[in-house]
Amino acid sequence: MRARLALVLILLLGGTGARAEEKVDLALVLAVDVSGSIDVEEFLLQRHGYAAAFRDPRLIAAIVGGRERKIAVTLLEWAGASAQAQVVPWTVVDGRESSRALADVVERSPRRIFGGRSTSISGAIDAGVRLIETSGYAADRRVIDVSGDGHNNAGRPAGFARDAAVLKGIVINGLAILTDDGILDVHYQDHVIGGPGAFVLGIETFAEFKNAILAKLIREVADLPKDLAPTPKQLATSQPLDRLPRQD
Repeated sequence: MRARLALVLILLLGGTGARAEEKVDLALVLAVDVSGSIDVEEFLLQRHGYAAAFRDPRLIAAIVGGRERKIAVTLLEWAGASAQAQVVPWTVVDGRESSRALADVVERSPRRIFGGRSTSISGAIDAGVRLIETSGYAADRRVIDVSGDGHNNAGRPAGFARDAAVLKGIVINGLAILTDDGILDVHYQDHVIGGPGAFVLGIETFAEFKNAILAKLIREVADLPKDLAPTPKQLATSQPLDRLPRQD
Protein backbone atom coordinates (compact mmCIF):
# COMPACT_ATOMS: atom_id res chain seq x y z
CA MET A 1 0.00 0.00 0.00
CA ARG A 2 2.75 2.43 0.93
CA ALA A 3 4.69 1.60 -2.22
CA ARG A 4 1.58 2.20 -4.33
CA LEU A 5 0.95 5.53 -2.60
CA ALA A 6 4.58 6.59 -3.18
CA LEU A 7 4.25 5.73 -6.87
CA VAL A 8 1.09 7.83 -7.14
CA LEU A 9 2.86 10.79 -5.53
CA ILE A 10 5.79 10.48 -7.95
CA LEU A 11 3.42 10.41 -10.93
CA LEU A 12 1.51 13.41 -9.61
CA LEU A 13 4.69 15.41 -9.13
CA GLY A 14 5.89 14.49 -12.57
CA GLY A 15 2.56 15.54 -14.02
CA THR A 16 2.87 19.02 -12.55
CA GLY A 17 6.28 19.55 -14.15
CA ALA A 18 8.15 19.56 -10.85
CA ARG A 19 11.84 18.68 -11.20
CA ALA A 20 15.02 18.89 -9.24
CA GLU A 21 17.22 21.91 -9.91
CA GLU A 22 20.27 21.13 -12.02
CA LYS A 23 23.47 21.23 -9.97
CA VAL A 24 26.26 23.53 -11.13
CA ASP A 25 29.42 24.83 -9.47
CA LEU A 26 28.51 28.49 -9.99
CA ALA A 27 25.47 30.55 -10.98
CA LEU A 28 26.90 33.74 -12.49
CA VAL A 29 25.11 36.92 -13.53
CA LEU A 30 27.19 39.14 -15.83
CA ALA A 31 25.68 42.58 -15.14
CA VAL A 32 26.96 45.00 -17.80
CA ASP A 33 26.54 48.78 -17.72
CA VAL A 34 24.98 50.11 -20.95
CA SER A 35 23.85 53.50 -19.64
CA GLY A 36 24.17 56.69 -21.70
CA SER A 37 27.84 57.09 -20.80
CA ILE A 38 28.64 53.92 -22.76
CA ASP A 39 29.06 54.77 -26.45
CA VAL A 40 28.88 52.29 -29.33
CA GLU A 41 32.62 51.60 -29.39
CA GLU A 42 32.74 51.03 -25.63
CA PHE A 43 29.69 48.77 -25.82
CA LEU A 44 31.36 46.64 -28.47
CA LEU A 45 34.61 46.46 -26.51
CA GLN A 46 32.65 45.06 -23.57
CA ARG A 47 30.77 42.51 -25.67
CA HIS A 48 33.88 41.38 -27.53
CA GLY A 49 35.71 41.13 -24.20
CA TYR A 50 33.14 38.74 -22.73
CA ALA A 51 33.03 36.70 -25.94
CA ALA A 52 36.84 36.43 -26.06
CA ALA A 53 36.91 35.30 -22.43
CA PHE A 54 34.54 32.39 -23.05
CA ARG A 55 36.60 31.32 -26.05
CA ASP A 56 39.80 31.33 -24.02
CA PRO A 57 41.04 27.83 -23.07
CA ARG A 58 42.24 29.14 -19.70
CA LEU A 59 38.69 30.08 -18.66
CA ILE A 60 37.32 26.83 -20.07
CA ALA A 61 39.89 24.93 -17.97
CA ALA A 62 38.67 26.77 -14.88
CA ILE A 63 35.05 25.89 -15.68
CA VAL A 64 35.66 22.15 -16.04
CA GLY A 65 37.91 22.10 -12.97
CA GLY A 66 34.99 22.30 -10.55
CA ARG A 67 33.20 19.47 -8.78
CA GLU A 68 30.27 19.52 -11.20
CA ARG A 69 32.47 20.54 -14.15
CA LYS A 70 29.93 23.14 -15.27
CA ILE A 71 28.56 26.59 -14.49
CA ALA A 72 25.39 28.49 -15.38
CA VAL A 73 25.72 31.99 -16.86
CA THR A 74 23.36 34.79 -17.89
CA LEU A 75 24.02 38.28 -19.28
CA LEU A 76 22.13 41.28 -17.90
CA GLU A 77 22.25 44.80 -19.36
CA TRP A 78 21.49 47.65 -16.99
CA ALA A 79 21.23 51.44 -16.88
CA GLY A 80 18.64 53.38 -14.83
CA ALA A 81 16.58 52.23 -11.87
CA SER A 82 13.94 50.53 -14.02
CA ALA A 83 16.16 49.71 -17.00
CA GLN A 84 17.43 46.14 -16.92
CA ALA A 85 17.23 43.49 -19.64
CA GLN A 86 18.26 39.84 -19.61
CA VAL A 87 20.03 39.70 -22.97
CA VAL A 88 21.34 36.12 -22.82
CA PRO A 89 19.21 33.53 -20.97
CA TRP A 90 20.64 31.16 -18.40
CA THR A 91 23.08 28.89 -20.21
CA VAL A 92 25.05 25.91 -18.92
CA VAL A 93 28.72 25.92 -19.89
CA ASP A 94 30.43 22.55 -19.46
CA GLY A 95 33.32 22.57 -21.91
CA ARG A 96 34.80 24.03 -25.06
CA GLU A 97 31.78 23.58 -27.32
CA SER A 98 29.20 25.12 -24.99
CA SER A 99 31.57 27.90 -23.92
CA ARG A 100 32.26 28.94 -27.49
CA ALA A 101 28.57 28.71 -28.34
CA LEU A 102 27.84 31.10 -25.48
CA ALA A 103 30.56 33.45 -26.77
CA ASP A 104 28.86 33.53 -30.17
CA VAL A 105 25.49 34.38 -28.62
CA VAL A 106 27.00 37.12 -26.46
CA GLU A 107 28.77 38.66 -29.46
CA ARG A 108 25.69 38.60 -31.69
CA SER A 109 23.15 39.86 -29.17
CA PRO A 110 22.06 43.44 -29.91
CA ARG A 111 22.05 46.23 -27.37
CA ARG A 112 18.69 46.30 -25.62
CA ILE A 113 18.93 49.52 -23.58
CA PHE A 114 19.62 52.98 -25.01
CA GLY A 115 19.55 56.56 -23.79
CA GLY A 116 19.50 58.23 -20.41
CA ARG A 117 22.35 59.14 -18.11
CA SER A 118 21.05 57.35 -15.03
CA THR A 119 23.28 54.70 -13.50
CA SER A 120 21.54 52.41 -11.03
CA ILE A 121 23.96 49.84 -9.70
CA SER A 122 21.36 49.00 -7.06
CA GLY A 123 18.84 48.25 -9.80
CA ALA A 124 21.36 45.95 -11.46
CA ILE A 125 22.05 44.10 -8.21
CA ASP A 126 18.34 43.68 -7.44
CA ALA A 127 17.68 42.40 -10.97
CA GLY A 128 20.63 40.01 -10.63
CA VAL A 129 19.23 38.63 -7.38
CA ARG A 130 15.87 37.96 -9.05
CA LEU A 131 17.58 36.14 -11.91
CA ILE A 132 19.55 33.94 -9.53
CA GLU A 133 16.52 33.10 -7.42
CA THR A 134 14.50 32.01 -10.48
CA SER A 135 17.36 30.41 -12.44
CA GLY A 136 16.37 26.79 -11.88
CA TYR A 137 19.96 25.88 -10.95
CA ALA A 138 21.37 24.75 -7.63
CA ALA A 139 24.83 26.20 -7.03
CA ASP A 140 27.14 26.25 -4.04
CA ARG A 141 28.31 29.69 -5.18
CA ARG A 142 26.12 32.44 -6.59
CA VAL A 143 27.78 35.58 -7.96
CA ILE A 144 26.71 38.85 -9.54
CA ASP A 145 29.55 40.30 -11.61
CA VAL A 146 28.96 44.07 -12.00
CA SER A 147 30.92 46.12 -14.53
CA GLY A 148 30.39 49.84 -15.03
CA ASP A 149 31.89 53.32 -15.46
CA GLY A 150 29.87 55.44 -13.03
CA HIS A 151 28.59 55.92 -9.49
CA ASN A 152 25.12 54.82 -8.44
CA ASN A 153 22.92 57.89 -9.08
CA ALA A 154 19.43 56.41 -9.40
CA GLY A 155 17.26 54.06 -7.37
CA ARG A 156 18.04 53.09 -3.81
CA PRO A 157 21.61 53.29 -2.46
CA ALA A 158 23.84 50.61 -3.93
CA GLY A 159 24.94 49.53 -0.44
CA PHE A 160 21.34 48.68 0.50
CA ALA A 161 20.98 46.38 -2.52
CA ARG A 162 24.41 44.90 -1.85
CA ASP A 163 23.57 44.12 1.78
CA ALA A 164 20.25 42.48 0.83
CA ALA A 165 21.99 40.27 -1.73
CA VAL A 166 24.74 39.25 0.68
CA LEU A 167 22.13 38.25 3.27
CA LYS A 168 20.83 35.77 0.70
CA GLY A 169 24.29 34.25 0.27
CA ILE A 170 25.07 36.01 -3.02
CA VAL A 171 28.54 37.44 -3.67
CA ILE A 172 28.96 40.66 -5.66
CA ASN A 173 32.22 41.42 -7.46
CA GLY A 174 33.02 44.52 -9.48
CA LEU A 175 34.94 45.75 -12.50
CA ALA A 176 35.24 49.54 -12.28
CA ILE A 177 36.07 51.35 -15.53
CA LEU A 178 37.89 54.52 -14.47
CA THR A 179 37.64 56.55 -17.69
CA ASP A 180 35.24 59.17 -16.26
CA ASP A 181 36.02 58.76 -12.56
CA GLY A 182 39.52 57.86 -11.45
CA ILE A 183 38.38 56.66 -8.02
CA LEU A 184 35.29 54.69 -9.07
CA ASP A 185 36.95 51.55 -7.74
CA VAL A 186 36.74 53.11 -4.24
CA HIS A 187 32.96 53.54 -4.69
CA TYR A 188 32.70 49.92 -5.76
CA GLN A 189 34.83 48.81 -2.81
CA ASP A 190 32.71 50.73 -0.29
CA HIS A 191 29.20 50.37 -1.71
CA VAL A 192 28.98 47.65 -4.37
CA ILE A 193 31.01 44.51 -3.68
CA GLY A 194 30.15 42.17 -0.83
CA GLY A 195 30.18 38.61 0.42
CA PRO A 196 32.98 36.12 1.12
CA GLY A 197 36.02 36.78 -1.06
CA ALA A 198 34.40 39.72 -2.87
CA PHE A 199 36.77 41.86 -4.93
CA VAL A 200 36.92 44.76 -7.39
CA LEU A 201 39.25 45.31 -10.33
CA GLY A 202 39.87 48.80 -11.70
CA ILE A 203 40.90 49.55 -15.29
CA GLU A 204 41.97 52.87 -16.80
CA THR A 205 40.49 52.41 -20.31
CA PHE A 206 37.92 50.29 -22.12
CA ALA A 207 40.79 48.85 -24.17
CA GLU A 208 41.89 46.99 -21.02
CA PHE A 209 38.47 45.38 -20.62
CA LYS A 210 39.28 42.16 -22.51
CA ASN A 211 42.15 41.02 -20.31
CA ALA A 212 40.55 42.36 -17.13
CA ILE A 213 37.28 40.48 -17.60
CA LEU A 214 39.18 37.27 -18.41
CA ALA A 215 41.21 37.62 -15.20
CA LYS A 216 38.05 38.39 -13.25
CA LEU A 217 36.10 35.43 -14.64
CA ILE A 218 38.92 32.95 -14.02
CA ARG A 219 39.19 34.16 -10.43
CA GLU A 220 35.41 33.87 -9.93
CA VAL A 221 34.96 30.50 -11.64
CA ALA A 222 37.97 28.84 -9.99
CA ASP A 223 37.17 30.58 -6.67
CA LEU A 224 40.76 31.76 -6.29
CA PRO A 225 42.18 33.95 -3.53
CA LYS A 226 43.93 37.12 -4.65
CA ASP A 227 47.44 35.73 -4.27
CA LEU A 228 46.68 32.80 -6.62
CA ALA A 229 44.54 34.70 -9.14
CA PRO A 230 46.07 35.64 -12.51
CA THR A 231 46.37 39.35 -13.28
CA PRO A 232 45.19 41.02 -16.51
CA LYS A 233 48.83 41.66 -17.41
CA GLN A 234 49.69 37.96 -17.07
CA LEU A 235 46.73 37.02 -19.26
CA ALA A 236 47.75 39.47 -22.00
CA THR A 237 49.99 36.68 -23.32
CA SER A 238 48.71 33.44 -24.77
CA GLN A 239 50.67 31.37 -22.27
CA PRO A 240 48.66 28.74 -20.35
CA LEU A 241 48.34 29.13 -16.61
CA ASP A 242 50.76 26.96 -14.63
CA ARG A 243 47.93 25.42 -12.66
CA LEU A 244 44.49 26.10 -11.29
CA PRO A 245 43.55 24.57 -7.93
CA ARG A 246 40.95 21.90 -8.52
CA GLN A 247 37.75 22.17 -6.46
CA ASP A 248 37.62 18.67 -4.99
